[in-house]
Formats: sequence, C-alpha cells, structure tokens
Amino acid sequence: MMAKEKILEVRDLSVDFKVRKGYFRAVDKVNFFIYRGETFGLVGESGSGKTTIGRAIVRINETSEGDILFEGKKINGRIPPELDREVIHKIQMIFQDPMASLNERAKIDYIVSEGLYSIGGFKTEEERKAKVEKALLEVGLLPEFASRFPHEFSGGQRQRIGIARALIMSPEMLVADEPISALDVSIRAQVLNLLAQLQKTKGLTLMFIAHDLSVVRFITDRIAVIHLGKIVELGETEEIFSRPLHPYTRALLSAIPLPDPRRERGRRAIVYDPLCHDYSRNKPRWVEALPEHFVLANEAEVEAWTKPFTSARL
Repeated sequence: MMAKEKILEVRDLSVDFKVRKGYFRAVDKVNFFIYRGETFGLVGESGSGKTTIGRAIVRINETSEGDILFEGKKINGRIPPELDREVIHKIQMIFQDPMASLNERAKIDYIVSEGLYSIGGFKTEEERKAKVEKALLEVGLLPEFASRFPHEFSGGQRQRIGIARALIMSPEMLVADEPISALDVSIRAQVLNLLAQLQKTKGLTLMFIAHDLSVVRFITDRIAVIHLGKIVELGETEEIFSRPLHPYTRALLSAIPLPDPRRERGRRAIVYDPLCHDYSRNKPRWVEALPEHFVLANEAEVEAWTKPFTSARL
C-alpha cells in the first residue's frame, strides 16, 4: 500500500492581531497536516480561529510564529516572488459570503478571470474567454452569464461564481471557508455536491472550514476540532463521531439536531466547561490517544477518556 503524500503541513502556527492594548492571539500553536487529494475539515464555533487559519494559508493573514509548508516549501512570511505566484496559482480560497466577496461593479467575465490577469495566465484574449467559459460550465452556469453583474444572481449562483473564480487558476488545493453558511437550506446540498464532484474529478485537495458538524461528516475524510485558537482533537471523520474524546468535541456533537422528532425531544445538549480541566500540575500536550486519533490533553485525561474504548476491545 502506497504511503499518503502530505501536500500541506502546519507547524506550531500562531497568528496575532494588534489591538488597542497590545496583541490578541487568534491562533495558538496549531499543528496539523493535509494529505494530497483528501477533504480535511476544520470545525469550531464562531471566533475559534478557523477562518484565520484558512486566510493564513492563502497568505491573506500574516503569521506570528510557526511554519506553513506547501509541497515541502515554506509559504508564510517573506517568500520569493516566484513562490508567491506559485501559491496564488496552486492554492485558492472560496469565501464565506457570496454577496461581499464579488466586486459589484465588475462583470462576471472580469471577476472570474481576475486571477489570470495577476499571474499572466493567458496569451490571447480568446484563450482567456475560453477559460472563463469552461470554468462557468464546470460549476453549472451558462457562458452567457459572463456579461452580467453580480447583483443579477441569487446567493447560490454567486457562490458558484466564486468557485469558478478559484477553479480557473487550475489549483491543487481549495480552502473553502464556510461556503454554504450564507445560503438557503435548499441550495446548500447543491453546492456541497458540486464541491464533492469537483474534488473527485479534478483530484483536488479540499480544506473545508465549517461550524456545522453534520455537514462536515458528509464531505470530509478527517476532522480537526478547534477551540479558542487551539486544535483540541483530530482524527478520521467517523472515528471522531463514534469515539469523541475531548469534552468540547462531545459538546459540539451533542448540539447536532436529530431528524427523528421523538429522538430530538430526548436529546440533551452538553455544555462545555473549560474548568473541567485541571492543568495546575500536568499541562496538556498533543498526543496520539488512539491510533491516528490525536487530542490535546494531559496523561490523566488521556487515560480517563480512552478507557471506555480500550476496555471494550479487551
């Protein structure tokens, strides 16, 4: 069996934002990696730092500490112009708000091909228009839409335009920042299916950022759970759902609504209390508590959290 290839690796990443009385640490010593061709989910509640990580990967947010390695090359901080153009070409982002992420004064033709202008991704005007037409068709839009403005489209169509803008660069990796949270429920499944189809047909690596665990379960291969700038648990998707270890992960899972009304009435959400941890003596560390299942915990917590699962195998 061939070993999986890591396309992206994040090592001890921290991101600080300047505030009135100093600095605020939005991301604190984060570590994870993404395999080529997989769909990696980053989940957490609003303000947890997941979007900040995504924007740091595409070089929108500056990093304070740590390294971001793409195909073995460090891409954060000061890098050569050639590598910067390579990152723009190979890593693209789909933004959360389809209303705010498109220039209302520009036609779709320019919006979709804007990245091509920045890297010189075409030789002739005919080639550029052909690439725009192909990108629009790939996301289920008609080529004649290129002559229209963003305000003439629905939210779902605008998000498809955002996806086309990313695809036209022929990227190897997409960072999807909550791409369905601003859409109607009826449209969300269409966009999810589109992303899954594109990921499969083009062999893309997808980093899917979300706060809805039920959605993440549908589309991802592995999940990292982030809380207040720290990743607290990471593992294969079904492993996280079947054997959640960290109390914060269990609280997130307990908040997922159940489709059965009878079971939903009996569902009891768990409230996560950070005071449940006693780190006065033993500080938490990033450990492999179960095979390929990592958690931020101290020795006592790892033993207590894994005991129900390890004893069941005996």
